[in-house]
Amino acid sequence: MNDNKQTFGIKPGLRVFISAGCAGIGRAIADAFYEAGAKIYVCDASQEAVDSCKRERPSWGVSLCDVSNEKQVEVMFEDVKKALGGLDVLVNNAGIAGPTGAVDKVTPEEWRQTINVNLNGQYYCAHFGVPLLRESKDASMICISSVAGRLGYAFRTPYAATKWAIIGFMKSMAQELGPDGIRVNAILPGIVEGPRMSKVITARAQALAVSYDEMEQQYLDKISLRRMVTMEDVANMALYLCSPVGINITGQPISVCGNVETL
Repeated sequence: MNDNKQTFGIKPGLRVFISAGCAGIGRAIADAFYEAGAKIYVCDASQEAVDSCKRERPSWGVSLCDVSNEKQVEVMFEDVKKALGGLDVLVNNAGIAGPTGAVDKVTPEEWRQTINVNLNGQYYCAHFGVPLLRESKDASMICISSVAGRLGYAFRTPYAATKWAIIGFMKSMAQELGPDGIRVNAILPGIVEGPRMSKVITARAQALAVSYDEMEQQYLDKISLRRMVTMEDVANMALYLCSPVGINITGQPISVCGNVETL
């Protein structure tokens, strides 16, 4: 009989880093951890987002950083260690939508840019962040992938390729870092409400020569619950995975999507 019942909620003072944490899903995750009592450090490639975050969350550590730039990431993690005194949770969130178009129309430059940000960026953050996680007694890493990481996605090949690769990266790290007590999981958001998804729908509608409303309905018709998810839904899953009740969850790609059946 196990009398050590755990309730949902992170340990107070958890030290959390979130890449691209000044806006969008990353900001929602950062806000959720902060409101739960964590110490926060975020970065973003947008100066505007960084400035806004500094004004709104003056107690956070905030850096301007392009995660596809190895040197910038290295310098940033030196600052993370100084600002937080260590690291317990690394949320690998930074990513771009990439181009929308047929594979023969996507340029090599667009392909490389998507790979550099979405995949190389996760590697750089893990490379420089894992030594800090090894020093923690409650270490966890979350890699943000996408339902495109388990489904084919026509006209979005660079994006889908990176999101599949992130799951392989996550599973490999879970095996590698498990003996150090570091849990590694991936969250696969589905169709998330917000301006980024609106841009994706607009671009795809143009590529397929249909209206925005028709394209949006096509997306909803492929979701079992017939609704989009929110950024807060994704943030809540991140909290769960880093809470005591998630202590034995690792190596898992977890969809938060209302069950997207196809893309």
